[in-house]
Amino acid sequence: MHHLLIAVLIFTVSFILIVSEKIPAVWTAMLGGMLMVLTGIIDEHMAFEALFENLEIVFLLFGMMIIVNVLSDTGIFQWFAIKIAQVVKGDPFGIIALLALVTTIFSAFLDNVTTILLMVPVSIFIADQLELDPLPFIMTEVFSANIGGSATLIGDPPNLIIASASGLGFNSFLINLAPVSMINLVLLILIMYLLFCRKMKVSRDLKAKILDMKPSRSLKNKKDLIKALAIFSLVIFGFLTDNLFHKGLAVISVSGAMLLSIITYSDPHKSLIKVEWDTLFFFMGLFILVKGIEEVKLIEIIGEKIINLTQGNMALMEMFILWFSAISTSFMGNVPYTVTFSKIIHVLSSNFPGLSVDTFWWALSLGACLGGNITIVASAANIVAVSASGKAGRKISFSEFLKYGVLIGTLSMIVSSVYLIIRY
Repeated sequence: MHHLLIAVLIFTVSFILIVSEKIPAVWTAMLGGMLMVLTGIIDEHMAFEALFENLEIVFLLFGMMIIVNVLSDTGIFQWFAIKIAQVVKGDPFGIIALLALVTTIFSAFLDNVTTILLMVPVSIFIADQLELDPLPFIMTEVFSANIGGSATLIGDPPNLIIASASGLGFNSFLINLAPVSMINLVLLILIMYLLFCRKMKVSRDLKAKILDMKPSRSLKNKKDLIKALAIFSLVIFGFLTDNLFHKGLAVISVSGAMLLSIITYSDPHKSLIKVEWDTLFFFMGLFILVKGIEEVKLIEIIGEKIINLTQGNMALMEMFILWFSAISTSFMGNVPYTVTFSKIIHVLSSNFPGLSVDTFWWALSLGACLGGNITIVASAANIVAVSASGKAGRKISFSEFLKYGVLIGTLSMIVSSVYLIIRY
């Protein structure tokens, strides 16, 4: 029992420090993870086991960061940003709505972290040109990325975990989750319009400036751009066909990054400096922290409580899984949470012999993916977006993100609840 109390205390204090931002999140997460080892909650081998179990996520991010940085140096993001702005004639909210749609589609068929790495530089560039606060652009993209990521098997890491644990295929995810994702996207655009429309006023001169821009002038190195797009396309093709060839998303990502670096003669020192190391090490510390929580059986204890509270009612259990997943994800992160709770789904399923329990997996997916919109630490896409925004000069605090995240996350959960009840 004392191990349980110590683990909960370490995790709670770590989370409070992350929220307060008095200490950089990466140091807090790493220290919290080390305290799990130093206090005997887990040993050194278990800590490395936690890292090993999640190395695919770390190396996937590492590889995509390098690829995106090479692409960014070619000016392609500025070109894309100008094209989007010109399509809607410089109207700020038209740009936001179009970015939301593009981000959702990209997130569904790439993955939401890669999409955020691609889209955040675009939104910041547009906001700067229109002399607007980039916050509405970035927040809309983050929420869209998590919504789009919930639609397919490859869109969000939790869905990859669920597919592995449940055996459900790509088409099952698409058929069951894409419809509710589209509903949530429409709701998101409506809410963001109500929140920010009055602040999105731009003079005719600035709109005219956008329309007069020559997108081709932003392209700096067309030879490297062709090489980068070719390698990027191969990497995406690898992601889409990995269920056939089973090479691993991390291997595909890092291989693409190394090949691209070689053929573009990239300086290793400069390339590695641009990697978001604080983000990667934050995840490492978080994985070890959650390993400690898992080791003291806290999640299993809560799972047993769910079984007792629902008393064998499938519909009630679906709602519990959905809402509990969203709330837990908001402070545990959707990847570590899904890894842990997917094991509990098997325990819950044993109470319904002979019945299909696929809806439990859909509830877990929607809760983990859409609950990822609630806090910065809930999703990898959020952390990457906030980090990129901070480096561009627009820091987004935990409380600022939470203010919008709770609203969007709660509304998404209500929509998902109605969807699950009506459809299943």
